[in-house]
Amino acid sequence: MFVDVAKIFVKGGNGGHGAVAFRREKYEPSGGPAGGDGGDGGNVILEVDEGIRTLMDFRYRRHYRAENGENGKSKKQYGKKGKDLILKVPPGTIVKDIETGVVIADLTKNGERFIVARGGRGGRGNAKFATSTRQAPRFAEAGEKGEERWITLELKLLADVGLVGFPNVGKSTLLSTLTDARPKIANYHFTTLTPNLGVVRISDDNSFVIADIPGLIEGAHAGVGLGHEFLRHVERTRLLVHLIDASGLEGRDPIDDFYKINEELKKYSPKLADKPQIVVANKMDLPQARENFSRIKEEMDKLRLELIPISAATSKGLDELKYAIWNKLKEIGDPEPIVEVVEDINFYEFNKNKNKVIVKKEGDKYIVEGDPIEKLINSTNFDDLDSLRHFQKVMRKRGIVDELKKLGIKDGEIVSICGYEFEFFD
Repeated sequence: MFVDVAKIFVKGGNGGHGAVAFRREKYEPSGGPAGGDGGDGGNVILEVDEGIRTLMDFRYRRHYRAENGENGKSKKQYGKKGKDLILKVPPGTIVKDIETGVVIADLTKNGERFIVARGGRGGRGNAKFATSTRQAPRFAEAGEKGEERWITLELKLLADVGLVGFPNVGKSTLLSTLTDARPKIANYHFTTLTPNLGVVRISDDNSFVIADIPGLIEGAHAGVGLGHEFLRHVERTRLLVHLIDASGLEGRDPIDDFYKINEELKKYSPKLADKPQIVVANKMDLPQARENFSRIKEEMDKLRLELIPISAATSKGLDELKYAIWNKLKEIGDPEPIVEVVEDINFYEFNKNKNKVIVKKEGDKYIVEGDPIEKLINSTNFDDLDSLRHFQKVMRKRGIVDELKKLGIKDGEIVSICGYEFEFFD
């Protein structure tokens, strides 16, 4: 089965917690804090593997989590870093953040890597909180949570040339004669249910990739037939080879077919309408095609489009077509990016509230919440005076106490901080 879109959840590993420990060796009379830092959480990484052709691996499993970092240990030993989780994707995969709709990666080269969810940083052990006035801190820092998000993986085939045209005009037959590809061929509409790729060799050192896109019909841009699912694959191509049935045996006019397909491409994406085209009149071994050819040629000359007559069934004209495509590709040059990728993206932007603290009043209740405060709560030992003082100091330094006063809080009133209730005293 060909799978070209997948929606998955990814989460970086949580950072390990810092340790609270003290030296107690016989020859260490002063002792002192010796809690080590927690290890960083692992990242979730997407890696391009040219051996993979579809997103099938993501069809049945939707949730992916990297390993958490190990907690810190005594004797200032750091916790082990969590292992990265590497997910293999095919070349041509576009990555979108579902919440924002932003394209965050366009993965095309074999071996290319992209961190889609960063692991959380490990928390500091109590050895890091020792000062000249606080020589034996009995608290450590909690590890950060790893990033998490839902993303869409969308595969757009990496082909130089896209074969487009109505169903049953001979695209699969042409692909099989030009390349070693073996697509399913039969005399009915929509024989091709998935895009097929093949390599056309010009010489030992020169070749190009051609893709047979499933047949388009009127309304394809709006989801009619198979067009909406596979039009995305045409976007990657540098050149379109527009195949028309010159014989008109199915009761359609070949010139009318040509304009209808171009209209569908334009409605799906204006960029597609601007792509260079070579028009190919197929089935020239039939008398009806030879009768229609002069009329088709006159129309294509008006549009200044190159028209090549062939017969995919008898292989007549295929060499001319092959070299015409190769020369056109050399003229076009390298493809431009088809999507606007966010450059030098700060991945923490996606968790917009990651470093934000919210102080609000709902009815008679005062509420403080946010990731930094949750981390502070988890790091505080409320049975230890030094730890409690550190908690109060951070709350004042962040301006939370001042914000609560602006909201009108009085001594003795209750404030909920990340689900924990505290009595307020200035």
